[in-house]
Amino acid sequence: MRTLALAAIAASLLAVPALANDKAIEARQGHFKLLGANMGALAAMAKGQVEYDAKKAQMHADNLFYMTKGNIGFLFVPGTDSTAMPDKTRAKKEIWDNFPEFGKKAGALAEAVAMLQTEAGKGRAELGKALGQTGGTCKACHDDFRDK
Repeated sequence: MRTLALAAIAASLLAVPALANDKAIEARQGHFKLLGANMGALAAMAKGQVEYDAKKAQMHADNLFYMTKGNIGFLFVPGTDSTAMPDKTRAKKEIWDNFPEFGKKAGALAEAVAMLQTEAGKGRAELGKALGQTGGTCKACHDDFRDK
């Protein structure tokens, strides 16, 4: 009976890191979904799919600005990549293999979003141009650090 109890304790201790990894992935994906929701709303305005609204455009750009200012490095727990957890994430192992480069790409996004924030409320044309540059930084990171 004691052996069974010890085995159960050991199994539960091994599950704790996996649970923490799942939570890190869930939080990381939530962050990127919020980024995507704000980008999507801006893209719909820029493309004319919905009416351009300067106040709403500014709100979404402000959301993006504040979201890119936070430090989310703690969400990138080693072992939470698509090689280690293929059914849970598309984050490539290369993020952890080259974290400084990943950080540079995150910095490029933050710079582009800062520019987007200054342009979003000025008009559809200004929004579209700034959004295109911001989207380019997203794509550059996805190309290197996210599985298709």
